[in-house]
Amino acid sequence: MSNSAQNPSESLHHLKQQIADLQSNVAYLELTVDSLDQVITKQDKQIQDMQRQLQLMYVQLNRVSDSGIAPFDAASEVPPHY
Repeated sequence: MSNSAQNPSESLHHLKQQIADLQSNVAYLELTVDSLDQVITKQDKQIQDMQRQLQLMYVQLNRVSDSGIAPFDAASEVPPHY
């Protein structure tokens, strides 16, 4: 039977099935978007934390270099028994 020859109840059932399929697809997409949003939010927080840590490291390195000791200077790393 072709689509044009379907009776009205079959056509209505087919439309209802298409709507249900679309609703299912939309629900799946919403879950996917929510999941991705959570991942992005977590990664953004991690990036912000790392940026703060990096800024603190730069401040510490600047303090060390301002005090006259070069950072990572092998001479300043000599153990106390020398």
